[in-house]
Amino acid sequence: GGRCSVVQCFLRHWCGGTGRKGCDVPELTITPHGHLVLRDSATDDAPAELPKSLLAAFAQSPAHGLLALVNVERGLTPPFAFARSLAQLYLAEFCKVVVSASDATLPKLAHPDFEPLLQQAPPMTGLEYLSAEVLLSWWNDLDALVRAEVSASGGSASDYLRERYPLWRAVGRVTFHLAENKRNPDHPFAFLATFANGLTAQGKLKHEPLGRSLEQFSGAKNRAGLINLLTPVAKAAESLPWVRELLESQDIYQPMAWAAAEAYQFLKAVPQLEASGLIVRVPDWWNARKPPRPQVNVKVNSGTTTGINVDALLQFSADVSLEGESLSEAELAELMAAGSGLVSLRGRWIEVDAAKLREALQHWKSIEQSVHEDGISFFEGMRLLSQAEALSKDRSEAAPAVWEWTGLSAGPELQAILDGLRSPQLTGEKAPPGFNAELRPYQRLGYGWLRFVTRLGLGACLADDMGLGKTIQVIALLLDLKREAPKQPCLLVVPASLVANWTSELTKFAPSIRCAVVHPSAAESATVSVENLPKYDLIITTYGVLTRTEWMKQPRWRLVILDEAQAIRNSGTKQTRAVKAIQAEGRIALTGTPVENRLSDVWSLFDFLNPGLLGSAKQFSSFAKRLQQTVPPSFAPLRRLVQPYILRRMKTDKSVIADLPDKTEVDAWCSLSKHQAALYQQAVDELASLLQTASGMARRGIVLTQLMRLKQICNHPAQVMGTNDYKPERSGKFQRLAEIAHDIAARQEKLLVFTQFREMTAPIAEYLASIFGSEGLVLHGGTAVKNRKALVERFQREDGAPFFVLSLKAGGTGLNLTAASHVIHFDRWWNPAVENQATDRAFRIGQKRNVLVHKFICRGTVEERIDAMIREKSRLATEVIGEQSPGAEALMTEWDNDTLLRFVKLDLPSSIADEHPPKE
Repeated sequence: GGRCSVVQCFLRHWCGGTGRKGCDVPELTITPHGHLVLRDSATDDAPAELPKSLLAAFAQSPAHGLLALVNVERGLTPPFAFARSLAQLYLAEFCKVVVSASDATLPKLAHPDFEPLLQQAPPMTGLEYLSAEVLLSWWNDLDALVRAEVSASGGSASDYLRERYPLWRAVGRVTFHLAENKRNPDHPFAFLATFANGLTAQGKLKHEPLGRSLEQFSGAKNRAGLINLLTPVAKAAESLPWVRELLESQDIYQPMAWAAAEAYQFLKAVPQLEASGLIVRVPDWWNARKPPRPQVNVKVNSGTTTGINVDALLQFSADVSLEGESLSEAELAELMAAGSGLVSLRGRWIEVDAAKLREALQHWKSIEQSVHEDGISFFEGMRLLSQAEALSKDRSEAAPAVWEWTGLSAGPELQAILDGLRSPQLTGEKAPPGFNAELRPYQRLGYGWLRFVTRLGLGACLADDMGLGKTIQVIALLLDLKREAPKQPCLLVVPASLVANWTSELTKFAPSIRCAVVHPSAAESATVSVENLPKYDLIITTYGVLTRTEWMKQPRWRLVILDEAQAIRNSGTKQTRAVKAIQAEGRIALTGTPVENRLSDVWSLFDFLNPGLLGSAKQFSSFAKRLQQTVPPSFAPLRRLVQPYILRRMKTDKSVIADLPDKTEVDAWCSLSKHQAALYQQAVDELASLLQTASGMARRGIVLTQLMRLKQICNHPAQVMGTNDYKPERSGKFQRLAEIAHDIAARQEKLLVFTQFREMTAPIAEYLASIFGSEGLVLHGGTAVKNRKALVERFQREDGAPFFVLSLKAGGTGLNLTAASHVIHFDRWWNPAVENQATDRAFRIGQKRNVLVHKFICRGTVEERIDAMIREKSRLATEVIGEQSPGAEALMTEWDNDTLLRFVKLDLPSSIADEHPPKE
């Protein structure tokens, strides 16, 4: 709800959007298994139309799709362009092998360093699953496909490339060589063009001067062969005047001695020569693609000896160095006088462009002079080190040539801070005194990282997967802060459905934390004010209450924490504006939803966490547009800028897997809507009235009927009333289901939902389909037995249905559904053995991931009291819900009236959900 932010409106244009809404368009997605697929998406940042051949290729396999992308030249959004860049990189390497080896014995390709490509990756669905290992798997799949297609073609690899990929049709076997000639100081380089003229006895290519080709291909019969051989040279001559001169003068057919300027001209043209189909051999110091060159060394240092934090001013300096060693004034003068080209300095050849080097030096020296006395802010230093200078106020972005001749580095103190942010290490952190649990190693690391970041005054985003324990990591931090500043409280903002979860976890793990809930459901809510805040360590409120409560904006909180922080991704809503108006010394955002998949989400989140880091919405929009327009598009500056403040661990992380239990069970506390609460109270009153005169079997029947009604009311009013009006806002369970399912859908994980009521399966499935954007599966007692195997097979496929709704009796046993990593018990059977059997549809042999089990419990109702009995494992619980028990409902019929009514009564304040904030 709410108007679009400036960033969101802008993104519809630059991301390739059509401006249309609600259209299903193909979106490139990375699956949790690391596969690249096309999926429908109703977003504005996907292409309006893709070539049918490309859609057909992706339907065959991701490798076919990548190959097909090579020939799509324009109209691609950043995710498609990124995928194409990998395919182009592969084919370029494959072509080098083809032109330098025998077709019959094509060697295995060495894969490149994938780290630069990872840094360039744009926001896209599933970006969190991208890694060097995933890129390597794509590379290997491409290699297997291309080699299989070459083999199936019946021809040579050269023929295959010329037929399938026009860019490489001119690939030939002419090689341009450049070598050093140290005996001639005036002409220190030698040039020679050769052609591959068969194989030696050892099976290696035999290179001969290109002049010999005129003899070998003389005569009309061999004219076609000569044309084919020289076609790449002619193609290079079209764009490179010096190659054209070599051809016209026929100097290309003989060895030549070159000056440094001629050699540099050749070296700069290597990419164009290779794109024309020529093989190029150059000295090793250039082959590394990182020739030594002087750079303006920009260093950002700590400006104080008292430590670094967000308020510290940093020192800024700039000088010229070569491979980390500063140049003398005489050496710098020599380089500036050299113009451009290759210069011999300190006994080696280095690349120089005096004009660009001077431009870079002037740019940074002007900044150094402007900030000489005051220094620069912490965030400005971070932007400079990330090459995101354009986000700084009143500062134009450095020209591309400036960055090309600039080296960035941090001083030792600042570098230590950055290392701690980017790569937190597990040291000696233990949970603080008073914490009633043992933190797992990855949780200790997370707690230590949160403490480290917040002590710097920086904002931190803890983006762990659901089930990894974000809550207890924050609780450990709260205990730590209580010791440091006992009279300065923190503020926790959560969805209304999570208030009960937090209060329960605080009571369990940190009972010494003095906590108050500001919400209509809490008795102490009205007594909390600015004046008595020092008596509390933590205030918990909801997004809705915060929007309507002005006094919370007055104090400066020690820490403000947002749970389910995706609630502020739309920067234009009242809810988001209210959150950002809160004053705090530190900020934490908790989310299980990927935070780097959409640029608008990134900006809005960081506008809360670290205001100013990403500039204003207008500055960020302009910056993002420039990143997308670079050739090739690269989002590395943005990634470098935000990554230090995001700690994200997934259940698939190797550092986490070994530390996780196979199954994690969590309570999903649900509130009642006002309509549900009214119906529940009415049912309790009816039960009290009927019990006054009922006895025997009639009494048992009344109790069982009313207990069933209470369960149905907790699910949705439409179930007990027999209508088909399953509006989500009328049920607290449906709202909680949406919160959990949105995270699961964003992670592209799969979900099982169990209910004991057959009539609930269709409404739940219909609602989930609107969240996942895809139809799911349903199984209940009316599902034909012969269809069950097919349903299971559809669900188990990676591209199968994202969710499966099952009635507990029909789907609780006998099914293998290990594709799911989440299980929701929508309503409780009140028998742990039966629930565990259902959970074991996912948690069984063949399951390779941790299974997260969500048990829905309506607060303030009979569901909460049954759950408490199960937890306490009291004698009564054993009698009521033991494995041999006929069921809770049956035994509850034997209780006396007062006991029964106390057990089912409605605790109205704790059960009611928060009002929905008004739509804008």
